[in-house]
Amino acid sequence: MSTRQPLTRALHFEPLSARWIPDMLEIEREAYADPWSENMFFRELDNGASHFQLAFHDGILIGYAGFWMVLDEAHVTKVTIASDYRGLGLGAVLFAATLDFAAELGAAWVRLEVRESNTPARRLYARFGFTEVRVRKGYYARTNEDGIEMARELETPPSTEDEQGLD
Repeated sequence: MSTRQPLTRALHFEPLSARWIPDMLEIEREAYADPWSENMFFRELDNGASHFQLAFHDGILIGYAGFWMVLDEAHVTKVTIASDYRGLGLGAVLFAATLDFAAELGAAWVRLEVRESNTPARRLYARFGFTEVRVRKGYYARTNEDGIEMARELETPPSTEDEQGLD
């Protein structure tokens, strides 16, 4: 049975806190063949370069995104939406907010890796102006799947209003 609810309010964002890690792990396990562990999320709390945003709708954690800020470059580590909330354009809203946050922190470039088989994510990133830089053979060790490195220069912060209609 789906817990999908109509979206009656805008998303609300909060920084990563230990309180939400158990809920993140549930989302993580349903979303990935090789999910992050509890310890990996706790390490993000202690990593001064790490910036995670949690996305809530009506008080329910529906997704999260994070990046590491190194000098003038943001390296996206996660963009995840709970399965019951996929296909509603929320990944685009979350990703746009993440890029805005990176730009506010001074990022001139944003880089990420995405599974070669993750066509929806690759399309999303391309709509945000990311281009494929290179293939990283066997990047995802557990499945030996290739990763596609993608990058984009941030001239001006992207607007969440401009991206709200994207799925």
